[in-house]
Amino acid sequence: MAPGGVALTQRQIWLVYMGLVVGMFLASLDQTIVSTALPTIVGDLGGADHLTWIVTSYLLTSTVSTPLWGKFGDLYGRKLFFQGAIIIFLIGSVVAALASTMNVLIIARGIQGIGAGGLLVGAQAIIGDIVAPKDRGRYVGAFGAMFGIATVGGPLLGGWITDNASWSWIFWINVPIGLAALAVTAVVLPNLRKRIDHKVDYAGISLLTIGVGALVLYCSLGGATYPWGSTIEWVFLAIGLVGTVGFVAAERRAVEPILPLRLFSNPTFRTIALLGFSVGFSMFGAMTFIPVFLQIVQHVSTTASGLHLLPMMAGMFATSIWSGQMIAKGSSYHKYPIIGTGLMVLGLCGFHFVNVTTSTLVLSVDMVVFGVGMGFVMQVMVIAVQNAVPYSDLGVATSGSTFFRSIGGTFGAAVFGAIYENVFPGNLQLALHGVPLPVGVDPATLTPEVITTLPVDVQAGLAEAVAHSVATVFTWCIPIAIVAFAISWFVPRGTLSDRPRSFDQHDLEVLDLATGDL
Repeated sequence: MAPGGVALTQRQIWLVYMGLVVGMFLASLDQTIVSTALPTIVGDLGGADHLTWIVTSYLLTSTVSTPLWGKFGDLYGRKLFFQGAIIIFLIGSVVAALASTMNVLIIARGIQGIGAGGLLVGAQAIIGDIVAPKDRGRYVGAFGAMFGIATVGGPLLGGWITDNASWSWIFWINVPIGLAALAVTAVVLPNLRKRIDHKVDYAGISLLTIGVGALVLYCSLGGATYPWGSTIEWVFLAIGLVGTVGFVAAERRAVEPILPLRLFSNPTFRTIALLGFSVGFSMFGAMTFIPVFLQIVQHVSTTASGLHLLPMMAGMFATSIWSGQMIAKGSSYHKYPIIGTGLMVLGLCGFHFVNVTTSTLVLSVDMVVFGVGMGFVMQVMVIAVQNAVPYSDLGVATSGSTFFRSIGGTFGAAVFGAIYENVFPGNLQLALHGVPLPVGVDPATLTPEVITTLPVDVQAGLAEAVAHSVATVFTWCIPIAIVAFAISWFVPRGTLSDRPRSFDQHDLEVLDLATGDL
């Protein structure tokens, strides 16, 4: 029990938790919800040459801001910054919904990404504040289930909203949900804060933003917007490397570093950082290219392709909840990443054999195996890190592990996208057997709607080429997943406490729901 404070009741914890879930759901959902609406957005706003920036701007700002939110939450209190993240996210959503040009939409998505970084990190860190490590599994496991629903359900929801209303409603729906989360957290979220002077690591913040931002741009734009060997790509890479080296040097001298290098001396954090990077890297292939396979090879509509991802979501949902409950009952978390990464390898091996004759049933089984594996891994990594670091580093450790997973996904986006783009032209040439594409048809810009207008033999050749190209991507996903499986064996074992460490080290101010007084 903290001096001058009281512990949260179970009812208060669940009320706080619901607010956190909503905030985290919004951030996760907006990573994927725009994907099915992109052709419609371009049709309304123009600017097809800037299409990738709608996704890249969100990815860039959310990734770069992740460690910043974690550190500032540690320094000044997580309630203030979590609510600030909601407000920033809502501002970005409103601007995006009202956008009349592509440039405005890109800026709005960047604003959304800044808020999303705070929502993703803040929710997990606040649970670390108010819930004992022993009981944290059931809450963090539900986060993982929600993340799976948002990730897989995003394209389905985005397609349905675009088909039945307008793409702007993809952003408008965030407003009432975000305001509800803001109201709940304002009423019941405890205020945990240190009464000490702080030194803000401005040099670290600046160099991290420059270094990581340039590397994210290098990975996201390379091979798509700009050729890999182009001058601007070399500039991005050089700035990224110089910024990263400068960041490490700055963190060695900083009084309160944004990402303390001492965390890497902790074997659990070091292992989880590597595991998160490799899991994020390998996961991206399946999450991105399964919809491509469904829409072009199996001729599934944009909206229906989201429904076909439900087996993956169901597997991830079930094991996220179940593993969290088992950990809360005393089961060791050490074994779950091993099981999870092993199943991810098996799922990717199944994806490797997809072709034009692959049935929906076979693909669904592969997705269930892969989803179950992800459910065992994703949120257990958060529990392990939070349990292994001092309370003073809870926020930066949580954001640090999330940061490395996001960076892994970014590298996966670049590498697997480049692999697909490199092998597709050759596969298409072989699959068409000399049959030329109709005049004016560009394979790089084909959509499922356009493909249905082409001659039957050309459609068959395109489907075969896409199937072979997607299978190649999954082939390269497998060794990365095997690396993750090998790393998972080195996750240290830990004993989970039955007491939230914040009660011993901080003043806890809790709103009394009966009296309305702090």
